[in-house]
Amino acid sequence: MQFDVLTLFPEMFVTTKQSILGKAQEKNLIKINTVNIRDFSNNKHKKVDDTPYGGGAGMVIMPDVVYRAYKSIEAKNAKVIYMSPQGKTLNQEKVVELSKQEHIIILCGHYEGIDQRVIDKIVDEEISIGDYVLTGGELPAMVLIDSVSRYVENVLTQESIKEETFSQGLLEYPQYTRPEIFEGKEVPQVLLSGHHKNISDWRKQQSIKVTFLKRPDLLKKYKLSKDEQEYLEKIKRSVDKNTPLKNKKEVEF
Repeated sequence: MQFDVLTLFPEMFVTTKQSILGKAQEKNLIKINTVNIRDFSNNKHKKVDDTPYGGGAGMVIMPDVVYRAYKSIEAKNAKVIYMSPQGKTLNQEKVVELSKQEHIIILCGHYEGIDQRVIDKIVDEEISIGDYVLTGGELPAMVLIDSVSRYVENVLTQESIKEETFSQGLLEYPQYTRPEIFEGKEVPQVLLSGHHKNISDWRKQQSIKVTFLKRPDLLKKYKLSKDEQEYLEKIKRSVDKNTPLKNKKEVEF
């Protein structure tokens, strides 16, 4: 998969050379290319923005500069995404969908935004990483690249992807490693038993428990087996019994 990023700050993407993303690029599983929008300014001072028509605070990135930067990329069959707080919120379903693309071009805004005319001309979809505003689209672009790349074939093992949070509709179960005893707290004995079915059952129950306590909304979309439903009811009874009345709204399902 290829990512081309249109940005005013390509140096920020040095972090994508590290860890899993760095290894994926070394293996040619993904390619991350940054295009400096400023390089396509015809102004001798490399100016890329101007005051907004109609007045208002801040500066707006000019459409012609962005368009020239975009045209410098071989964009045939590429999906163009504009990172914007006005876009649809990125979720796991969208991540998996985007991982099936061969080429994604990401446009990063800055200042007060980008002239709407070039957005209308080249952008296929606007995506947000949350209901808040950042100083630019670079960090959201890196979030998108990281999350999508993990689902590109051979970047991670299928087992890792299958069991992680959101992949099965539930949050992931707690993880433990050595030492066996830390600050007086032991690793759950079932994980030391070597009994694969018991471990699998325990992990599923823990996923249900963690999801109920942290993201009960996800359980409304998840189809529980009869045994899992009984376990969930047991958790609810335990929470109702031990939760002070003033906090009951926090754990309602």
